[in-house]
Amino acid sequence: MAIWKPSVTVAAVIEHDGRFLLVEEETVEGVRLNQPAGHLDPGETLERAVVREALEETAHHIEVIAGIGVYLSRFVHADSGTDVTYLRFAFACRLAARPGGAFEPGRPLDRGILRTHWFDAQTIRTRQAAHRSPLVMQTLDDYLAGRRFDLSVLHAGPEFVAQGLLS
Repeated sequence: MAIWKPSVTVAAVIEHDGRFLLVEEETVEGVRLNQPAGHLDPGETLERAVVREALEETAHHIEVIAGIGVYLSRFVHADSGTDVTYLRFAFACRLAARPGGAFEPGRPLDRGILRTHWFDAQTIRTRQAAHRSPLVMQTLDDYLAGRRFDLSVLHAGPEFVAQGLLS
């Protein structure tokens, strides 16, 4: 008997000076815009995952401030017919205060990431046809509406503490 599992993903909403950091990425549907996002890796907490994904996709070090929302979505790949359900945890983040700044120049971006952009909310809204999914706009709208949850609602087992994996 096969066990069904959703794909757990994380996404970072990173605001700086009224602009939001997005990635332009190559997908099977063509070039799309998305928040820095990706899959939860084995042995990783949600907070660690979003920090890692943001760094890998944007070369920016970030800090997680709060949760924005938890989103359940379904996508059927046109080519293969594969039906995937995503469980997305979105986080409000800020650029990390670190010597030399949050940006790490020269750091290679993940495969498929073409470039990064700092857009204001209106520009993001006008480019919805290029969004990777409707969750890009929904997550930003929730952020702009002030929706937040405290990170203390997220718990990880003692094995994460023992491995030094908690943020």
